[in-house]
Amino acid sequence: MSAFRVPDHSGGSILNVIGEIERRLIGDAPSPGLHPELACLVPQASTYVLMLIDGLGDHQLNHPAAAALVADRVGTVDAPFPSTTSVALATIGTGLPPRRHGLIGHLMSLPGLGIVNTLKWIGRRGIPIDVDTTDFLPTPNTWERLRAGGIEPIAAQPGDFIDSPLTKMVYRGARFEPFWSVDDAVDAVTMLAAQPGRLVFAYLPHVDFAAHVAGQKSPKYDQAVKTVADAWESMAARLPPDAVMIGTADHGHLDFQDEDKVLLNRETVGGLELFGDPRSLYARGDRDAIARLESQIPATWHPLVDMEAWWGQGPDHSSLSERAPDGVFLADHGKLILPRSMDRRLIGYHGGLSAEEVQVPLLVAG
Repeated sequence: MSAFRVPDHSGGSILNVIGEIERRLIGDAPSPGLHPELACLVPQASTYVLMLIDGLGDHQLNHPAAAALVADRVGTVDAPFPSTTSVALATIGTGLPPRRHGLIGHLMSLPGLGIVNTLKWIGRRGIPIDVDTTDFLPTPNTWERLRAGGIEPIAAQPGDFIDSPLTKMVYRGARFEPFWSVDDAVDAVTMLAAQPGRLVFAYLPHVDFAAHVAGQKSPKYDQAVKTVADAWESMAARLPPDAVMIGTADHGHLDFQDEDKVLLNRETVGGLELFGDPRSLYARGDRDAIARLESQIPATWHPLVDMEAWWGQGPDHSSLSERAPDGVFLADHGKLILPRSMDRRLIGYHGGLSAEEVQVPLLVAG
């Protein structure tokens, strides 16, 4: 396995981006801000826009259509572990690392609920989980602290997300402002940013969707990069004078062909409970079964004690011990480990600790 990158939650991750913004707006935050060499690249403002471009790793700025993004790139930061959307959104929405907010994977094993997709809140067979997600994350969250400090938090999001379990979980306490097209998003964000004393958190899903279903060599992906780059450029040009826009991503993407996918059957699994992600496969169960599986797959086993630093500093979430695996199989470079319960139809994947998955751009405009 090639070298992996542990997220730098001391000042070089998306956790610290939201920590930096929160400290500037209300004077304090539960997590550190950015390292000084990064913080000095972000101007002071009375209103901030935080733009999350889903699935845009720093290495993906090499795309010809990304020129407008490259022009405003000031550095890189790290996605949390695992490098996946629900973990990153929970990190931003709480201002806490995964160790403290307790959402530690795309697929999580939750007591009483089984294996749950934390992005869609469905079970293994695609059936919605009957649970109120409003209080799943700790309180107060980022938006509640900002509101208590006199700042209005606004989540400018695709309209399809209204009242979804993910929205209820991640944006509790924020005003939800839906948009229905990219042009609508540009208008909404720039209008909302015109009033001082706000944090506008905007989300664009286009790159992630195209990378997953079509891969980075497809026309669909080309169009997606152009779409988000044009949106960024338009928003930057229309920002009011007292607003600053910060852009980043929740993870990067890698393409995988069918021959890169190692499919697990029941005999190979040996009774283990497997969840997490195909690039970082969590496991619980018999130690001998874990050792046998490691001998048969292109992955390295890391026990729980190795993972503790990957989730950031404590104190632990009250349910972390119930949710945590015995350890994780980190897939080798260029490989996926796919139990029957995980989607094997895609081209683009993420979730591991390679630099391509972890390093995301830090963009600044305004």
